[in-house]
Amino acid sequence: MQFGIFSVSDITTDPTTGRTPTEAERIKDIVTIAKHAEEVGLDVFALGEHHNEPFFSSSPTTTLAYIAAQTTTLQLSTATTLITTNDPVKIAEDFAMLQHLADGRVDLTLGRGNTGPVYPWFGKDIRAGIPLAIENYALLHRLWREHVVDWSGKFRTPLQSFTSTPRPLDEVPPFVWHGSIRSPEIAEQAAYYGDGFFANHIFWPASHTQRMVQLYRQRFEHYGHGSADQAIVGLGGQVFLNKNSQDAVKQFRPYFDNAPVYGHGPSLEDFSRETPLTVGSPQQVIDRTLGFREYVGDYQRQLFLMDHAGLPVKTVLEQLDLLGAEVVPVLRKEFAARKPAHVPDAPTHRSLLAAKLAKDAKDATKEEVQA
Repeated sequence: MQFGIFSVSDITTDPTTGRTPTEAERIKDIVTIAKHAEEVGLDVFALGEHHNEPFFSSSPTTTLAYIAAQTTTLQLSTATTLITTNDPVKIAEDFAMLQHLADGRVDLTLGRGNTGPVYPWFGKDIRAGIPLAIENYALLHRLWREHVVDWSGKFRTPLQSFTSTPRPLDEVPPFVWHGSIRSPEIAEQAAYYGDGFFANHIFWPASHTQRMVQLYRQRFEHYGHGSADQAIVGLGGQVFLNKNSQDAVKQFRPYFDNAPVYGHGPSLEDFSRETPLTVGSPQQVIDRTLGFREYVGDYQRQLFLMDHAGLPVKTVLEQLDLLGAEVVPVLRKEFAARKPAHVPDAPTHRSLLAAKLAKDAKDATKEEVQA
């Protein structure tokens, strides 16, 4: 099972000091955070995409390439790549390039985002969000698997004899997770292609996440990709750690109360009860996270949000120290002990390449026999 962190790239005033970091500071800090994630033994770093203030990450592949050059084992991903407002041709090109530069340590999470105004900024209609996601991914899927593509659709210029370059590394496309908070159509899309499904799992109660993941698993099996419990599932999560749970609550409360997304809304206690937010000791985080398995089944990737709401980089790095030293080792052991042998691990470039080579060898043998 993969463990990691994701960032939404917000630039938020620290409510305890009144200081707001500059864009340059946050961009450099995110690199420091990603590198530290690898240092403490985490597997994945994922970065979101936004085109509006107070966020900085309008070009996640640029940032991830810079991080790739300074890391060796960290899997690089996106918290969301906007499949609706990005050109699928450009997504194909950008992520194949990143895949080469990172020696395959790349996957991506496709989603529609949560910022309505982005649609008209890029010439799209938010009312067509689901059709855009479906059509654009159908093209992206082909661009990575067919050398020459002829294509026409509703939302972009037709393609004639088009080849996306560079080609995917080793002819193995980056693995795709389809991320959704609320849309069953996206769970269906992930299942249809046999791709991964990533449930953000931050703002909704467990019952909602359970229904979405269950739908994806059922449809994954329906389309013949394997049994329902072999479907590839990822979850988001949100934690704040301290050796002492009371100190964790005291330290995090001002950040929660003033956060751009949920600040000045529900209380920290209510939000923690109704959603997977866990503020407390390492053991509390371990117990809560292990509980996710009870309603989504065995899953492959767990990412935590840890650098938001104005938390200073020093605090984020301290959080990563606790996560890497006291939480993740226990979670790895416990999840591994409970996972049946037939449930796959999260796909990586290495595992996907091995599967491709095995299939190629099998097909070649079959052709020889038929000849």
